[in-house]
Amino acid sequence: MHQTLSESAAWNDPQSLLFLSARYVEYLGVRNYSKKTVYRRQRELAYFRRFCEALGITQARQVTRAVVLSYQSHLFHYRKKDNTPLTVATQQHWLVCLTRFFSYLTRDGLVLYNPASDLELPRKEHHLPKVILSAAEIEAILSTPDTHGPPPSLGVRDRALLEVFYSTGIRRMELMNLDIGHLDLSRGVVHVVQGKGHKDRVVPIGARAIGWVEKYLAEVRPALCPSINEPALFLNSQGNRFTEGRLGQHVRKIIARSGVNKPGGCHLFRHAFATGLLQNGCDLRHIQIMLGHASLETTQLYTHLAIHELQEAHRRYHPASHNCPTPPPPPAESTPEP
Repeated sequence: MHQTLSESAAWNDPQSLLFLSARYVEYLGVRNYSKKTVYRRQRELAYFRRFCEALGITQARQVTRAVVLSYQSHLFHYRKKDNTPLTVATQQHWLVCLTRFFSYLTRDGLVLYNPASDLELPRKEHHLPKVILSAAEIEAILSTPDTHGPPPSLGVRDRALLEVFYSTGIRRMELMNLDIGHLDLSRGVVHVVQGKGHKDRVVPIGARAIGWVEKYLAEVRPALCPSINEPALFLNSQGNRFTEGRLGQHVRKIIARSGVNKPGGCHLFRHAFATGLLQNGCDLRHIQIMLGHASLETTQLYTHLAIHELQEAHRRYHPASHNCPTPPPPPAESTPEP
């Protein structure tokens, strides 16, 4: 694609938003931010540049506090193709990108002041997971794959995959990126390498999940991929590592076949993992470490889902729960006189 004259000029102008945003994106890569984060920041800055260009602004030093506030208002009033607004979380992400971009420019002396400093972001919303599976529903899903067929049985692979999700609470991306070398089944742990936020962690894995993984490794995986050069733990039917999209789609199909009529995919097991541990008395900080949450505040959302203690307190202390007479039976229908 040929560059326009204005784009060519912008690339040669060290004060242009185009030039400086490219420099900032390169800086993020050097700082070892994940590819996903770098791509997202690049996309968010490109949208801000288009907003500025519509106002006749092409250079970073032309961006004032008023421009930043106008952009914040624009994000608030923006409507997507389905006429729905941007979520508060999305607005926050796009504005945080802006504050960090100008903070970088100010720190390196590329602009005189930061027009996005102390910007008041939209108040954060806390949403509980909409769907939580019970232990019985989880077991129904786990038993859905057909594990009794002749080897190599993809049902055994699917059962092992679901068991790992439920036993460790790891994210879809983290399971997709698991290599055989990340398992230490003798110690009962899984090494999550470069999980969310480029952070490693070690997560326990239960005996039942270990049993299914060992069965998969012995009976199924060698037939899917005889090559010793493929490190991925879980392979698709072509012998390749799952992609995030295909893995999520595959798990949703298994859930649909199970008869559990609830929407969702891989993340349902993560929610069930956390609420199950909490309901059985696990310390919240231990759950935080296993889930890989940077903040305990995120993990605390699950305390609102462990409602059994609240129900017990309600039963014990609510006045209507004590000395409550049995309601009278409904009156018998009278037989009409002839």
